[in-house]
Amino acid sequence: MAELLKGKAVAKSLTETTKAKAEALREQGIIPTLAIIRLGENPGDLSYEKGALKRAEQTGIDVRQFVLGEETGQDELIGVIQKINEDDSIHGVLMFRPLPKHIDEKAVCESLSPAKDMDGITSGSMAGVFMDSDLGYPPCTAEACIHMLDHYGVELKGKKVTIMGRSLVIGKPVAMMAMRRHATITVCHSRTTAEDFAKAGREADIVIAALGRAKMVGADKLGEGQVLIDVGINVDEEGKLCGDMNFDEAEPRAAMITPVPGGVGSVTTAVLMKHVVEAAGLNQ
Repeated sequence: MAELLKGKAVAKSLTETTKAKAEALREQGIIPTLAIIRLGENPGDLSYEKGALKRAEQTGIDVRQFVLGEETGQDELIGVIQKINEDDSIHGVLMFRPLPKHIDEKAVCESLSPAKDMDGITSGSMAGVFMDSDLGYPPCTAEACIHMLDHYGVELKGKKVTIMGRSLVIGKPVAMMAMRRHATITVCHSRTTAEDFAKAGREADIVIAALGRAKMVGADKLGEGQVLIDVGINVDEEGKLCGDMNFDEAEPRAAMITPVPGGVGSVTTAVLMKHVVEAAGLNQ
């Protein structure tokens, strides 16, 4: 039976450390503050926002919400972002995406200062990830994967890591972050042949699945005794939440595995608050 890598313990540890740093900043008169920008009432956004507000309260971070209508124009939205950029009392920004179709999302993201980009949505932040610099912050979910491994004592140095998925949200940044830890990286994606995909999965020490396809990774794509990080959040045929891995097939073969729900997803808001406090600390 595999060891379950539950996110609750990781989030708790991160939150405690971040809270102590937030309290130290408050003693210096600096109030770590996060701006949340949301257009419309998307249920997924509302659910994440609720979790972020709760985590902020636990951590000692103030939150200012900028809730706009779904019909909000691009110029108006950029105007809001520019005001936030200029407001020194706001240290970080979380903007929910995807934005409505009438908005050029790339242009809007680029209007945000990388220094206030808490979730890796600007090219400046991503350049920081790829160039191994301190510019901006990586996407919270990608960093959450690394924190999961760190918390449970999984060494990356010298390990073969297969990442399934090449998105800018998870696949590409987590590949760079693992490489920074001296892992050997293989990235599989929709154009990888089925044979190579399965081979890369079976030969890895660590597999990180971020494909966005329910239960796609089964026993045929996995080896024995691996560490399995499942980032996917999907709904299966029975209407239940599930990951990108077929848990029933993967768990008996694995040494360690993240559950879905209760794994990586529960760490992301803790990483978000960590970024806000780090950004606030740079302003002291």
